[in-house]
Amino acid sequence: RVQLVESGGGSVQAGGTLRLSCVASRHTNSRNCMSWFRQAPGAEREGVGSSYILRGTTLYADSIRGRFTISQDNAKHTIYLQMNKLKPEDPGMYYCAAGQFACVGENWYQAATAGWNYWGQGTQVTVST
Repeated sequence: RVQLVESGGGSVQAGGTLRLSCVASRHTNSRNCMSWFRQAPGAEREGVGSSYILRGTTLYADSIRGRFTISQDNAKHTIYLQMNKLKPEDPGMYYCAAGQFACVGENWYQAATAGWNYWGQGTQVTVST
């Protein structure tokens, strides 16, 4: 079993930055793909971006492309989400997820069906205006 622990959430003003981290307990094929999702109150969980760890490739949701960047440190089993130019529509609980094949294909952003087998507990992001 892979355990994921997120950190780095907080409260910032619109236009500010945050860097989220997600540490995996170990490396297995189960985390060939890692991703970031977010969920606002009353809304569905939506994909923010995913990373194919072995290839170092990333995919992003249109809503955050150009503002958010996913990076990884394989030696530390860690994936990061650099969030710049935060907007009032960005707040929510941000979750890290891992799966063996979830990022291979076009439906990576679907939290329930893409094959994201492991989830962290989430870290809260708040943006004030």
